[in-house]
Amino acid sequence: MKLDYEQNTSDEAQLHKIDERALRVWRLSGWISAGVYAVIVIVLLVLTWRFDWPIWIVIAAALAAVIGAYFEIGVIPPIRYRQWRYLVTEHEISLRHGIIVRKRTLIPMIRIQHVDSKQGPLMRAFGLASVTFSTAAGSHEIPALTERTAEEVRQRIAHLARLSDEEI
Repeated sequence: MKLDYEQNTSDEAQLHKIDERALRVWRLSGWISAGVYAVIVIVLLVLTWRFDWPIWIVIAAALAAVIGAYFEIGVIPPIRYRQWRYLVTEHEISLRHGIIVRKRTLIPMIRIQHVDSKQGPLMRAFGLASVTFSTAAGSHEIPALTERTAEEVRQRIAHLARLSDEEI
């Protein structure tokens, strides 16, 4: 299989997006984190009042919590959604993602040992699932696909990995 610039640009055009509902799941997860941050700040406030600690500790924690929540709810989810792309071909799986460091990963089908789909409570509530697959080098994930798409991708990867295994 010859790889050249023209093929790489056509592969880029074929990359699939994850489901838009990923934004809502990631933002809701950010709100949950913000709630945890608020509890931590409240506990620090009570401890500061009880033990006469300097107030700057609470102010610094509150500032860090607000900045963290802002990024987790408003900044990171849309960037993460725009960057996540995947493509499953007969010979490999291509993943492209990353916010600051953008990664492009190619996983040969012949290396895939295990494939699975998973749903956490938030993803289940939005009808989404992730497909995970393992190689000897580690595990990879395609996040936030519709349940139907996740099942189709999981079955396709499992089928193609079996075919690659039989070719050896």
